[in-house]
Order: sequence, then structure tokens, then C-alpha cells
Amino acid sequence: MPIRVAIVENENVFADAMHMLLNNAGPGITCSYAFSSSSDALKKLPALKPDIVLMDIDLGQGQLNGIDCITRLQPQLPGTLFMVLTVYEDHKKVFDALSAGALGYVLKSAKPEKIIEAIWELYEGGAPMSPSIARQIAGSFSKPTPMPTPESELLTTREKEVIELISKGKLEKEVAAELFISLKTVKSHISNIYGKLHVRTRVEALNKYFGR
Repeated sequence: MPIRVAIVENENVFADAMHMLLNNAGPGITCSYAFSSSSDALKKLPALKPDIVLMDIDLGQGQLNGIDCITRLQPQLPGTLFMVLTVYEDHKKVFDALSAGALGYVLKSAKPEKIIEAIWELYEGGAPMSPSIARQIAGSFSKPTPMPTPESELLTTREKEVIELISKGKLEKEVAAELFISLKTVKSHISNIYGKLHVRTRVEALNKYFGR
């Protein structure tokens, strides 16, 4: 079955472009749902249960923003993955979105093929980020060595190498190249790290590993 994607976006031109992009991305992705307001998304998405929701942050005057929308939807859609697709790069919005439960944060300026890659990465267990966003997150974790926590001691040596490289702003493919392992193996290590640290997002994993 194809990945079922829903869009929550109040700019009609961009929403139409995304709808066309996703439905022409091949048989592996389909987009049947697009909502121009948080009120419609909150009302209808729980019954639709899409695999992935692409959420803008600014959804217009009088509407909940996308971050608050994710916060409300996530408990009702435990099997749905949320990815922010926005123009905002500021530190607070990035961290608020990831803390709300978004597992990816991609800028609208990304090339169409990068957005498609991000959807696949998210679906396959990754946490896609635009490079500038990944490095911004890493900049908040500038300690040279982690502060040990009970959970971090559960990680293997390789898993610690992976999370420490991520904390320095390395993308998953860069981690794979530096450790001479496959991208699939990196994703597997990240999944194991999330499980051992009992977290769902990159920010939560770094916070727990660095004792913050």
C-alpha cells in the first residue's frame, strides 16, 4: 500500500503544488487529503488516520498554529507521523515543533525531490531535517562529552558514536560515511537509541543523552 499523506496548509498555491508533487511521485506515495485550516484538520484527520501529516506552522489568523495542532492530534493519531513543512527557521519554533511530537522539520525552500526523500525517510524510521535545522539543533548541544545518565549507559559503543555525531550536526548519511556503515544501519542504530532512551524525537534523545 502507498504511503498515505495529508497536508495541512493554508496557502492554496503551495498546497496545490504539494498535492500535485506527491501524487506524481510514483506509486509509493498518495495524497488524498488537504486541509487549509487547523479546525478542519482537527475535526477530520482522526477518522482518516493518514500515515504522514505535513504540517505548516502558520495556518492563518484565528486558527491554531501547526505546532498546537500537532499537540492536539498526536494523542488521537498514535500511528501517524508528523513532519513540519514551513518557512520558519527560528530556534524556538524548531524546538517547540519537535517537542510537540513532530519527527521531521523541513523548509519549504527544499527542492521537491528532497521533500519526497524526507517523506520516505520519515516513513522508514528516520527524522528528516533540512541541513540548517539539523545544525541549529546540534548547536544547542555543544558539550564535548555527554553527562552520563542511567539510560545513556544502556547504549552500545556504536550507538554512542552515532548520537555523538548527530549532536555535532552530522546528517544521517554523513554519520554513515564517517563510521563506514550503511545508511540503513545508521537508521537502525537511531531506532535502537530512541527505544533505549524512551524518546520519539532527536531533541528528546539529545536532551536525555546529554543529561539536559
